Amino acid sequence: MERKDGPVLGIESSCDETAAAILAADGSILAERVLSQIADHAAFGGVVPEIAARAHLTALDAMVKDTLREAGLEFTDLAAIAATAGPGLIGGLLVGTGYAKGAAIASGVPYLAINHLEAHGLTARLPGMAPTQPAFPYLLLLLSGGHSQCVAVEGVGCYRLLGTTLDDAVGEAFDKSAKLLGLAYPGGPALEAIAREGDASAVHLPRPLLHRAGCDFSFSGLKTAVAQLIATEPPGPLSRSRAANIAASFQAAVTNILGDRLEHALAMCPDASAIIIAGGVAANTAIRTRLAQVAAAAGKPLIAPPLRLCTDNAVMVAWAGLERLNAGFSSTLDAPCKPRWPLEAISNSPTLPSSPSPPSSPRKRGSLAPSAMGARDPRFRGDDGEAPA
Repeated sequence: MERKDGPVLGIESSCDETAAAILAADGSILAERVLSQIADHAAFGGVVPEIAARAHLTALDAMVKDTLREAGLEFTDLAAIAATAGPGLIGGLLVGTGYAKGAAIASGVPYLAINHLEAHGLTARLPGMAPTQPAFPYLLLLLSGGHSQCVAVEGVGCYRLLGTTLDDAVGEAFDKSAKLLGLAYPGGPALEAIAREGDASAVHLPRPLLHRAGCDFSFSGLKTAVAQLIATEPPGPLSRSRAANIAASFQAAVTNILGDRLEHALAMCPDASAIIIAGGVAANTAIRTRLAQVAAAAGKPLIAPPLRLCTDNAVMVAWAGLERLNAGFSSTLDAPCKPRWPLEAISNSPTLPSSPSPPSSPRKRGSLAPSAMGARDPRFRGDDGEAPA
């Protein structure tokens, strides 16, 4: 299909946000919509995949048409339709990609299968995100409910994994610790809010892997330490002051860990032009502050998306579509959804493969399993984050 210049429609449906956005060829945002499903899942304390998929199916068509109307466009005016094809919940991915493929066929425009993690990683290059667009290579710190990764971004479709979580993702640790504290869903923002009232030195919590070589992460032991601490408290709900102190201490431990891991990642990627943080946890103010200090000490600019672009959104999907179009990439209409799609496994060929990638080993570096396929390593649970001898 002949390439034409023009706007790109992005569709995001990988988890519990339904989103659509249209970007002009220069990256300017023409229209965007995001519908959160927090209220649908709050009673369950987490995302229910079937509920999420049905909510996407209900909302997506009207949302896309509203976005096109605001931009003053028809489907046939688009240069491409980009949709998140993975990683994520398979039901939501099927809704988004199915809609995008159908619209692409009906309007005769190209379809682009977008890796959700690549979309996060390329957001920093969106016009207006920084005084100057970061040049490749740059260092990406991806922090979300399902991922904790340090990645050298060497080009569109070219990624080198430096470190990943050995167990829980940082956002998962936030959410589960918040639940242990009796905080409302979603737990991450609730924990950050109450932590402002607490004393970060009130409780000693471990810092797993602190000062260790490399930039892998481990948060399972920290989460377990919070659970064990709360188990020693008197029966009944924690007092607000006690919950605030534990929350502040937990957040301080995470902040210390992330700062240390970033320092190690910089040593592994010394030619990085900038440091990019992305993902929902990148919205945490304390974490942003600590990472900015590390970046300043290294003489590197820190680029963090505005809060609304840290969480899942379609602006990043449309932008990744533009980046891939400009780099000469395309996708076939039979390109599958991939619930597990490691960032470093993205094809560097002009066309994304239409067949699923082979399954990865459960312990393979860069696996997208939120908890490393359920692996738990007791070596990373010492009181001070140091492995027992």
